[in-house]
Amino acid sequence: MKRSEINEALRRATKTLEHWQWSLPEWGYWTAADFADNPEAARYLRAHQLGWDVTDFGSGRFAKCGLVLFCLRNGIVGIEGERTYAEKLLFVEEGQVTPTHRHAAKMEDIINRAGGDLVIEFAATDAEGNVLRDDVTVPVDGLPRKLAAWEPLVLSPGQSVTIHTGLYHRFYGRMGGGPVFVGEVSQVNDDNSDNYFLEPIGRFAAIEEDELPLRPLWNEAGG
Repeated sequence: MKRSEINEALRRATKTLEHWQWSLPEWGYWTAADFADNPEAARYLRAHQLGWDVTDFGSGRFAKCGLVLFCLRNGIVGIEGERTYAEKLLFVEEGQVTPTHRHAAKMEDIINRAGGDLVIEFAATDAEGNVLRDDVTVPVDGLPRKLAAWEPLVLSPGQSVTIHTGLYHRFYGRMGGGPVFVGEVSQVNDDNSDNYFLEPIGRFAAIEEDELPLRPLWNEAGG
């Protein structure tokens, strides 16, 4: 993914925040120079995987297969006194797919905060992680919803779904509905070890540096 493409995605996400009148912590607006001037904060943010994340999942087709995220709060597993929960903002474009994946440790709520409709598809797995054809039941705003395997669940603004550990899921913005501003509230998030994709893909983008970064991504902060 080109750095210029990442920068443009960050600009669009910033405009979404402005449109829906959401503000980030101070460090959400930091440049590389700001991180360099605040090394202790930079180490904390990176250790907790806090901040911006832009990925095409190694696809080379960000508009079709990609995601922009901002992690607001998070803990570290196994350390006393750390948060046991995480919160993220997700910026999903029309038809832009986050590929099928599951989590072994993290249960999460995905919330359509504003914008268009978010479409999510699910499939259950066996103990080895193999996809099953069984129906699945997911809580939508706390109420059980039965779905066939891969049956699309459409979340309108204000609606949410709880995704239990081990459940495969993929999501995208419904075509014709516009971009979707999404929230995620979950157990502690670890993007280095708790993403299991159905197909062999990369969680993080390989970046071609064709211009200077607008803002460092979380795994570049202080680095």
